[in-house]
Amino acid sequence: MLKQSLQQKQLQRLSPQQIQLMKLLQVPTVELEARIKEELEANPALEEGLEHESHDDLAEQEVDRDESLEEFNFDEYLDDDTPDYKTSIRNHGADIEEKDIPLGAGSTFREQLISQLGLQKLADYDRMLGEHLIGQIDEAGYLRRDLDSIVNDLAFTQNLMVEREELEKVLNVIQTLDPSGVGATSLQECLLIQIRRKQEQISDEVRLASMFLASKILEDHYDAFTKKHYSHILEKFEIDENVLKLALDEITKLNPKPGNSGGDSSRPVQHVVPDFILRLRDEELVVNLNQRNAPDLRISPAYKEMMETYSSGAKTSKEQNEALSFVKQKVDAAKWFVDAIRQRQMTLMKTINAIVELQEAYFTSGDETDIKPMILKDIAEMIDMDISTVSRVANSKYVQTPFGTFLLKTFFSESLSTDSGEDVSSREVKRILHDAINEEDKKKPLTDEKLGKILNEKGYHIARRTVAKYREQLGIPVARLRKEL
Repeated sequence: MLKQSLQQKQLQRLSPQQIQLMKLLQVPTVELEARIKEELEANPALEEGLEHESHDDLAEQEVDRDESLEEFNFDEYLDDDTPDYKTSIRNHGADIEEKDIPLGAGSTFREQLISQLGLQKLADYDRMLGEHLIGQIDEAGYLRRDLDSIVNDLAFTQNLMVEREELEKVLNVIQTLDPSGVGATSLQECLLIQIRRKQEQISDEVRLASMFLASKILEDHYDAFTKKHYSHILEKFEIDENVLKLALDEITKLNPKPGNSGGDSSRPVQHVVPDFILRLRDEELVVNLNQRNAPDLRISPAYKEMMETYSSGAKTSKEQNEALSFVKQKVDAAKWFVDAIRQRQMTLMKTINAIVELQEAYFTSGDETDIKPMILKDIAEMIDMDISTVSRVANSKYVQTPFGTFLLKTFFSESLSTDSGEDVSSREVKRILHDAINEEDKKKPLTDEKLGKILNEKGYHIARRTVAKYREQLGIPVARLRKEL
């Protein structure tokens, strides 16, 4: 049975201003510049400048500038033969940091391959197939897709009936291009292409013997090589460790990602711009927000006057009402954006000051053992804000210190207790773990269990699974894969 009724409910919803602030909090400095420019272009009621500058002052400056331009005669200077570079000047000292990032001009990796392909003796049809295959090669230099799939693509998308053998023939030509190993379908094939090409270029008999052994290992015992089952390889070839070591040295000199060495990649380079700059002045830590190219923003005085004019006058027509509504909408949007930028700056400074206060010992010394255990909740309680707000700040902001530039979230770590009952940061444990692995005997690498015993002997009570977790976070492989001859 259907029934209608009225109910009152209390719902918590985010306002547009709150949503805008959360989005701006996540934006790093570089993206903030673009966001401000985008808003300046979209909203005519928003402009650059300080709020205390009046419209009359700006008008007077504009009139003075126009009058000075009228009095200035440009014709007297147009016939000057002095080169432009002799009239340019740098108005800052050598210690001022250059903010501009130079843009490198050059061909992409695939363009270089296509250029080399054009020098090969190929029919137009084969060259077209070659360009299609090059388009399928990834940034690392590999052809990841199966040739049968590419045959189907050509049939369905370009109505070309191509045999797999035709593609294989053209692919063999691509694999002769530079850098060596490009166009391979697997790591094994990539290394084999490189080692065989090297064999053609080397005349030294000792190195040739090592390369021949290396190619046989890659071709026939690749699985044993990847798992570092060296005893199996020694037994199969009936050689000693010194001979095997020479062959392995040849393999380690090969490039597993030839595409990354083939000139400029089409992938843009990511430049890290710090959001905070921390300095040590007279034994006192000073942290500033990196404003970079973010200008001061204000509401346009012209739009303020326009809104006052429309508001005070009698609105006798629909057009005047629409004009007032449009002006008010733009002025309100500009106010929201200016307030959001200010709140963003206040929130960022509160967060970084709390972090610096907790980690003062580290920021003064630069020693990782001085990092204190710190979680998001600690900072949230200090600045009286939500944990999600601190998370948004920490996950995307960098701080420049005298010891390097770091992501804020790297200073957050779990706490561990030592024998003495002292709480230490997990970063300190990771550093000790890293040092222990660097000093181990590579012929007999330390297992996670042995690493756990070493840490326990130093007073850090850690389970083997925790050691494995920290080792993986450090990007260090298991003991079996760290083994060397």
